[in-house]
Formats: sequence, C-alpha cells, structure tokens
Amino acid sequence: MGRIGAGRWQGATAVNVLVTGASGMFGKAVARTLLARGDDVTVFQRRPSGLDCREILGDITDQAAVTAAAAGIDAIVHLAARVSPVGSQRDFEAVNVGGSTNVIAAARHGGVTRLVHISSPSVAYVGAPQVGAAAAPAEPSRARSRYARSKASAEILMLQADRPGLAVVSIRPHLVWGPDDTQLVERIVQRALAGRLRLVGSGAALVDTTYVDDAADAVVAAIDNAERAHGRALVVSNGEPRPVAELLRSICSAAGVEPPTRHLPLAVTKALGAAAELVWNGLRLQSDPPMTRFLAEQLGTAHWFDQATTRKLLRWEPSVGLAEGLRRLAANCAAQQADDARSPQAGGLTS
Repeated sequence: MGRIGAGRWQGATAVNVLVTGASGMFGKAVARTLLARGDDVTVFQRRPSGLDCREILGDITDQAAVTAAAAGIDAIVHLAARVSPVGSQRDFEAVNVGGSTNVIAAARHGGVTRLVHISSPSVAYVGAPQVGAAAAPAEPSRARSRYARSKASAEILMLQADRPGLAVVSIRPHLVWGPDDTQLVERIVQRALAGRLRLVGSGAALVDTTYVDDAADAVVAAIDNAERAHGRALVVSNGEPRPVAELLRSICSAAGVEPPTRHLPLAVTKALGAAAELVWNGLRLQSDPPMTRFLAEQLGTAHWFDQATTRKLLRWEPSVGLAEGLRRLAANCAAQQADDARSPQAGGLTS
C-alpha cells in the first residue's frame, strides 16, 4: 500500500492523476502506489503498461493527444522522456523539451492544479564532485550529456510554469533501481556477465541511489505537498551514499554474477567513452555503447545529495532503503533464474 502523505490533497479521498511514461519500472511503481491508496489513475504512453487502470496510448510529442489525456485530471506526474546514452540532440529535445511543453499546455487547458515533473540530478552536474550537495539550478549549456541538456531545458520550462492555480514541483530522483530494472541493474549485470564491467579509478567515490518504491513514494508525496514545495527542484535519494565499488559488488552479488575487480583510470575511461560516442552517434547505432564520457564521470566521481530540504518539504522518508532493496533484488533474481531453469526459452535478467 502506498503511503498517504501528510498533505494528501487537502483531505480529498481520491485524486484524478495522469501519469505519463508508465511503461517503465519507475512509472509503473508510481501508478501502482497511487492506485493502492485509492486514487483514480490514467496512464499515457506509447505502448501498453499492463497496469490495471485507465490507459491511453499516444505519443508525448502529440499535443492534441496529451491535451485529451489531461481532460478532467487534477494532477499530472510527467515521467515520459527519451532516456539513452546516445542519440541526436534534436531527438532528445523533441521528446524531453517538446513533450514537457505539451504537458504544460495540457495542464493549463484542462485546469490541472498540480504538476510533478520527473527530472534528473544530471541537469545540474557540470563535472565536479557533488558531495552532500543541494539541488543546484539546472544548467542546459553546461550539462554533460545530450540527455542531461534536454532535461535541464525541460526542467526550466516546467518551473517557469509554476503559478497560482498550477503548483509545479520538479523531482530529481537519483539512480532509481529495483527488481525488473532495465536501466541500471540490467546494464550492470549484463556487462558483468560479458566481462566488460570495470571499476573507474579506485572505486571509492561515494554515490547515493534510490530504491524504486521509495522514489515512487516521494513522487506521491510531491503531489500531496505541491503547495509547500511548488517552484522548487528537489533531489530524491535514499540518503545512504556508498563507494561505487561496494554498490557494484552488492548488485552483482544480488544477481548472482561475479563483481568487477579490474580498474581503469578515470582519464582513460573518459577517452574511451569519447571515442565510443563518436562511433555510436556517427553511425546512429541503437545499441548502448560500452562507455560514454558522462558514464565514466558518474562511475569515477562522487555524487550524493543533502536530503534535509527534500524530506522537510515533501514530508517524506524512505521506508525500504538500500539493504532491504538489495534483499528484494536478490529474491527477484533468484525467482527469475528458477523460471529460466524450468523454461530454457524464457528470458531473464541474467540469461
């Protein structure tokens, strides 16, 4: 059951919420948390989500479709985004900036009163370590990847849309992970299986993460407390920074694969990432490159954040945390491996 925030919609028993981008792990978790506490949920994305709620299939770049989906809605959670380590700036801008523009217009047209935008800490990352950092302003011109630059521009647009009658909050969840995660966990596991997972530098850089259920609870809390937090960008994490090497070992252990032991210097890894980006972007390859400059910096540089303001404004605390999250991940991976053993043709996380 999703947690009911202290500011729950000014005493209303149910909220009509539109969740964009609910086909992925995080979007599904947000929708399920809202459904579990009795809200009326509509999801909007390009492919079926499998969720037991009202679903509208459409493209976030289609203004008419987004406006129609927002009719009769009280609150929007906007997760739909292009997330990829490579791709053209035009493609990232079309989805992440254009889609956000469409959501703002739909919110105004439909009389939506609360809008929670899902951003990323990368919008304010300019290459320096972030040690107990606050949520700095988004910097489109200095962000370190095409994805981050487009998300930074989108966040600025979203926060500029905050006004009386439409409370806008931008949530920056940091490294969301969990069972069935295809973004972080699966990439780590697949690289470990292929012998391509390396520790960048010493592996001692401190990094914080967010278990998916805690991230979903924080998003719901942002809906409930939008009037308190409106106009703000807030980083969300579990508040448990760990060395990168420890996190990678823990995730690999939970998935039953060998953790990385080999190291590469940060400068060398960044050079390899730059070369890979040139090849992948030049040939417009759809697969993930083995490394990017941004990924090298994320693996070799500290990035963890002060959570005091986030937790005060959202009236939220994580309830799962790192240790329990890893236990759940291990149980999920074991179940998948057992299914694979019974059905060799079934795909799984570690197949």
